[in-house]
Amino acid sequence: MALISEIDKLKDRKKYWKILGKDVRRDWMLYLFLLPVIANFVIFHYIPMYGLQIAFKRYNIGLGMLGSPWTGLTNLTNFFTSYYFWTFTKNTLIISLMLIVFGFPLPILFALLLNEVRHAGLRKASQTISYLPYFVSAVVLVGMIKQILQPGGGLVNNVILMFGGTENYFLGNPDYFRWIYLIMEIWRGTGFGAIIYIAAITGIDQELYEAGVMDGAGRLRRIWHITLPSIAPTIIILFILRMGGILNVGWQEILLLQNPLNADVAEVISTFVYKRGFGVGGGNPDYGYAAAVGMVNSVVGLIFVLLTNAIAKKASETQLF
Repeated sequence: MALISEIDKLKDRKKYWKILGKDVRRDWMLYLFLLPVIANFVIFHYIPMYGLQIAFKRYNIGLGMLGSPWTGLTNLTNFFTSYYFWTFTKNTLIISLMLIVFGFPLPILFALLLNEVRHAGLRKASQTISYLPYFVSAVVLVGMIKQILQPGGGLVNNVILMFGGTENYFLGNPDYFRWIYLIMEIWRGTGFGAIIYIAAITGIDQELYEAGVMDGAGRLRRIWHITLPSIAPTIIILFILRMGGILNVGWQEILLLQNPLNADVAEVISTFVYKRGFGVGGGNPDYGYAAAVGMVNSVVGLIFVLLTNAIAKKASETQLF
């Protein structure tokens, strides 16, 4: 019986490749469009994996990748046993979880609200204005935040003084840093993040809404019983992908917002990797150490993707793979 089963599988496999070959010959021009995507993955995702060996070496530019001496798990051990490991990990997780709890639902809510705007011109203008901040560079964005929050002329402090309060150096106060970064990222990414949800809402069959109106459902009920269930697969897929980057936060913005007064809460794994890898702040660049920490980030992200996907698979019919 086992032999017969294997023969059937072999026949099915041959049949599959035969059908695929026929499709490729018939629609070869369409498959040709896949080449840039495949080339992108091979060149920028698979070939760089060869450099992962740097994480297990004391990399020296002069000796090259093959000539640099192996150190085994030394770089990983040094990271996990360092006194700053728990501090950086805690800071990274807190900021990432804040972005997930407060930042992830807002594009969904914005897309739902935008879908209820009946005036086409107002809807397009609102959408355009909302995603413009996404295209502002990190340097310009942080510069704007510093100008707004700075004492002695900043907009926020001027308003506080107007109401009889006292000036505050917000970026120098560790209690404010995470919330400042959160608000900045929400303002920057909400409009752009809503684009996918708006596209998903656009694809909903309008007859469902017409049936809801005929049944006497108001706007809120139509949103709850029609719109949200229809875009739920999109929400789940994006949430799974977001969990994969739980240890990756906007290191450029955080690095630019850092100062000696808020360093205890502002130093995250990504900024540490940057500083250690390029020798920022003194010391020699340690490419092997930085590569090892980056590898840890990727492994943790993969674990979270697998866990989140498994949970989504059990809780619903939607899954990433």
